[in-house]
Formats: sequence, C-alpha cells, structure tokens
Amino acid sequence: MSELTGEHDTGRTQGPRAHGLHVVHDGLRQAPPLLLIHGSGASGALWGPLVPALARRHHVIRVDLPGCGQSPPVPSYDVPAQADRVAAVLDGLGLRAVAVAGHSSGGYVATALAERRPDLVGSLALISSGPAPDALLPQPLFLRALLAPPLGPLLWAMRSDAVIRKGVGATAVRPVEIPDAMVADLRQGTYRTTRAVLRCNSAYIAERSVPERLAALGVPLLVLFGGADPRWEPSSAHRYGAVPGARVETLPGVGHLALLEEPAATAALLLGFTAPGGDVPSVRP
Repeated sequence: MSELTGEHDTGRTQGPRAHGLHVVHDGLRQAPPLLLIHGSGASGALWGPLVPALARRHHVIRVDLPGCGQSPPVPSYDVPAQADRVAAVLDGLGLRAVAVAGHSSGGYVATALAERRPDLVGSLALISSGPAPDALLPQPLFLRALLAPPLGPLLWAMRSDAVIRKGVGATAVRPVEIPDAMVADLRQGTYRTTRAVLRCNSAYIAERSVPERLAALGVPLLVLFGGADPRWEPSSAHRYGAVPGARVETLPGVGHLALLEEPAATAALLLGFTAPGGDVPSVRP
C-alpha cells in the first residue's frame, strides 16, 4: 500500500532482495529515478517522511545497505564495496544518470558510487554528510556508551524500542517522531556490524575528504546541513564550496536528522535540485 493517496497514489513495491540488498520502490517506474541511501545504523525507512512528496515526481528507490534493516550482513563494509553493491542494483534495473541522495555516511556511499560508476550518477545530494574527520564533534554521551566498549555490547543486547528511539534521536535538536518501520529495522542490526560500518566510514573520509573526492567529478552537487548539527561542525558544510558549482544550504535550528526534523523543507530542496534546471529554493533563517 502506498503512503500516497488520491490522484497521486503511485503505489509501492517491495520485491525480493536485489544483489543482496533489500530494495523498496515508490512512485511511477517511468518517472525520473531518485536513489535514497541511508547512513550508519539506519535503514531505508529513515526516508519515510519524505517519500510521499518525492514519489509524486520520481521513481523513488530506497536500499537497505548491507547488515542494515532487512539486508543481510556481508564480509566487508568498505565504502567502495557498498557502492559496488548499490551499482549492481541500478544495473539490474537498467538505470543510468540517476539522481542520488545520501544522508550522513550514506553520502559517502553515494560519493563512492559517483567515483566508481560515473555513468550511474546524474546528480548528488548530500545531507548531513561530514566532509572530513576533523569536522566530527564530540558525540552525545548516550551514543558513546551504546557504540563503544565496555558498555556498548551489554547495552546493545538490552535495547528496547525506547532505547532505540533515544539513540536515533540523540543527534536531533528538535523532538522527532521515529518511524515504527525504522525501529523494527534497527532491531535487526548487530553491535558488531554497526562498529564495522563506522570504522569503514571513518577510513573512507580519512583517506581523502569528500569535497576533494567530488571536486574532480563534475557531478551537480547539493549539500544540505543542519545549522545546529551536534554530530558534525555545521560550518564545515562550506568546505564543499571547493567543489565547482556546488550548492550549499543550511537549515537553521536543525540537527543531524533533517529528514525527521524538517522533512517538508528537505523534500522541497531535493525536488528543486532534481527538477529540470535544478532551481533549488533558498532556505532563509
């Protein structure tokens, strides 16, 4: 059943896994494709609040990355390997020059996809994707306890739905409603997998910063940051200005979870960026 209603009811399909990844489709298959990639410890369900608006104009494709949500674990979580798995999904669908949006470390997978398969990526939108390790802020105490030894493995095993919701919301600065589907998906993730994913993401941006990787690719780029992001230094978004033609936008008073804190504004920015001509509306305080 689609989240859309009335004349915009375009339907949803959740087929079998494609190349080892759980994939959900929304919107008309003949519409321009838009691939959505979630960040560490999340799932495609994180994009749920944006899907009704996005699916009116796009064939929306959401993947659960390996070891996340309903996708099984894999031997390696290196970012380039994850990008190759996503590329296999797009190849299987026969798609090229796709608009790709990544949230947080999902932006690293999107960047690696553009590096490795430029034929597949028509444009990139990075939401709350930290540019380099030195932009990382001290993490909330609750997340540090949950994700690091010695308490992490014990707390992880004892997670309730309330603990999962608290963990997801720890990097938001506004009250957020965590989709039930996302809570259910996060129950599937393991402590070991989450730690491995985080290590691989850190290694990817330590090797070369994201702006440096993108500067030579010539891909149309939108960068969206929350002005009060507690995970990444908000002013670090302007490092993406080194990418020729990049559009950098800040959502005032928003934390790391723009998808949940300001879904309407985030969707509007994405739709403006992916529209013919890429007329992105400005965000004003």
